[in-house]
Amino acid sequence: MAHCALEVADIFRTHGPDWRNAQRGHLSLGQLKVMSAIEQCRSAALGGHVLRCNGCGYDQIAYNSCRNRHCPKCQASAARRWLDARQADLLPVEYYHVVFTLPASISAIAYYNKATIYSLLFDMAAETLTTIAADPKHLGASIGATLVLHTWGSALTHHPHVHGIIPGGGLSPDGERWVACRSGFFLPVRVLSRHFRRRFLEELQNAHRTGRLQFFGEYAALADAKAFTEWLAPLRKCEWVVYAKRPFAGPGAVLAYLSRYTHRVAISNSRLISLDEGGITFRWKDYRSKGRTRLKTMTLDALEFMRRFLLHVLPSGFHRIRHYGLLANGARTASLALARELLHQEVKTDSDAEVDSGTVSATFTCPRCGHPMIVLAIFTRDQTIPAQFRPP
Repeated sequence: MAHCALEVADIFRTHGPDWRNAQRGHLSLGQLKVMSAIEQCRSAALGGHVLRCNGCGYDQIAYNSCRNRHCPKCQASAARRWLDARQADLLPVEYYHVVFTLPASISAIAYYNKATIYSLLFDMAAETLTTIAADPKHLGASIGATLVLHTWGSALTHHPHVHGIIPGGGLSPDGERWVACRSGFFLPVRVLSRHFRRRFLEELQNAHRTGRLQFFGEYAALADAKAFTEWLAPLRKCEWVVYAKRPFAGPGAVLAYLSRYTHRVAISNSRLISLDEGGITFRWKDYRSKGRTRLKTMTLDALEFMRRFLLHVLPSGFHRIRHYGLLANGARTASLALARELLHQEVKTDSDAEVDSGTVSATFTCPRCGHPMIVLAIFTRDQTIPAQFRPP
């Protein structure tokens, strides 16, 4: 179907070839694959299928998606599938949102050490949450957490941080009780921040000692152990940003939040305003301002826009959503079953779910009347659209 809204794909199709030529030898294979996937997404290059509505007879040509996790067009459906799987994990307790952020100087070296530093960010944030929660002075319980990595600021700058979605409570050490957080309060953020800072710097120093970090340009001197230790010294004294937001207003709000954050990419198509000879203009939020003045527009030339977008391509195979503690993949089923038992939550059976859902939703629905659509024909990336289904 034709559309008029500007997309990241339009920018890559228009300026991508010049960018690839200008950056030949400087772009990673992962970045090149992301560009190609976004450019081809939902176009004839990937093939597709012809649909017909059972209700009004409307025919539609639907091109295949690239399903790349960095593609703005593919993430809405991916988020829906992921959320459907998470519905059953929700507990009848308050949920909290905690954010762990790296200082700017560490973010600078993280770009060339993505796998190592992003993994440390995940693991140290999770360790901090579970360690402080297990301390009897605070909660004294084993908790669970879902952590989501974001690597961008609103202006597409490199700003690695993790968002944590955490049930407000956990299992007692003997597994006999559910220990609830004090209403409206999770854990002291100052304690979280100090522990996170100490443990992250310890592990970062260890990563340097074992040769898991690399340095380039203005940071090349940090390859020396003494220089790196001196560079870390100020980071042991400055405040690291860890903050907790107020609890969500029920499980529905948790899912709504997750749908916005789990499969977000560096910039959505909805934030793009225009593409012209002056560059790309998009909306962004300036968190240093207050009120309505936070919402601003920014214009970047096409090459700078693409450079910033590609800063956020993750290493191949790197998981940007991870579960820890009670929600860890290996223990989730048993831990949640025990938690529900202690919380006296009724567990729905598969038959109950079928009754609640009524009918199974159609894979494709008609954009005109909402009736289910059937697949009439399939064409691969090597085929053209069957002649009888081509638009006049």
